[in-house]
Amino acid sequence: MSKTILVDLSHPFGRGNPLWPSNGDFHIDRVQHMPMHYRLLQTFNDFHMHNSTHADSPSHVIPESPYTHELPLENYYGPAVCLDIPKKHWELITVEDIEKAAAKVEGGIQEGDWVLICTGMNQRWGENDDYFMYSPGMSIEGAHWLVDHKVKGVGFDLQALDHILYTYAAQHGPGPYVPRIVDEYKKEFGHEPIEDYPEWEPVHTILLGNNVMGIENLGGDIEKVKGQRFMFCAFPLRWYMGDGTIVRAVAMIDEDKINAWCMEQSKKLWGELNHRTYECSRSFFTSQAPPGILMKYRMLQNCFIRLSLFRYFLMQCSIISFMCTLIRVYQCV
Repeated sequence: MSKTILVDLSHPFGRGNPLWPSNGDFHIDRVQHMPMHYRLLQTFNDFHMHNSTHADSPSHVIPESPYTHELPLENYYGPAVCLDIPKKHWELITVEDIEKAAAKVEGGIQEGDWVLICTGMNQRWGENDDYFMYSPGMSIEGAHWLVDHKVKGVGFDLQALDHILYTYAAQHGPGPYVPRIVDEYKKEFGHEPIEDYPEWEPVHTILLGNNVMGIENLGGDIEKVKGQRFMFCAFPLRWYMGDGTIVRAVAMIDEDKINAWCMEQSKKLWGELNHRTYECSRSFFTSQAPPGILMKYRMLQNCFIRLSLFRYFLMQCSIISFMCTLIRVYQCV
């Protein structure tokens, strides 16, 4: 029987942590030093809980709603699916995207599930425009769809529950905190972003206002659990009257599923290597080559294919040989 393993879906946090435009930096002081006191003790000053991988509480946007310390632990734990929905520069996650990705996951999206969405932006985590200023985000229709399907929570590998242009980084609330993205949008689309994104953080309001938990900045090894079903937890600090808190997001998943993912990635890497080698050789030999050289090229191509298959066969034999050796050693012991 395969064992359950833990997969970290969190970014680190601390000094030098990537920051949302209006957030202040961490200030960490060492009260006691390891060389002098034989222990290390640190204090945090000017600490902002909406940094790195964190969960928003309803009180973040809904008046007179629960604070972090008032929410039951069950809200931060349960069955989950991770949807693979690649997105780029300012794109929206649509209902069609959700349904298409959910159809590829065992059991689809069920009532009470956590829905984690991997857009690939976790790979751009850092203080850069790709991650923050050009971030994609959930559509209003997508948020309503998730509420209608009675999910427990939603997590994104994005800077916020909302698209960046629904926030005060653009033209909402006290914004724009980053005026240049308004100018860039006008230049690219010919009109103000507020015409396409007229509301202030609607996805926050839709989800949290309907008791659907929300987690921002998922990361870690989230790529390993794309398209999978597993158990999930993201327990918070019991922050008194907090509107959100840092969480350690963790997937508890069958080891066989991770091994299958690793094998799939290995095959993709081998395939990409073979493809690139093939393309390079083809472009070299077919560039204004006479018929004789083309014939030699095709012979080389066939040899290359056979060599690739032989290399794969040797790799499999090596694994089998290694396992047999281990069995013999075990029997001798």
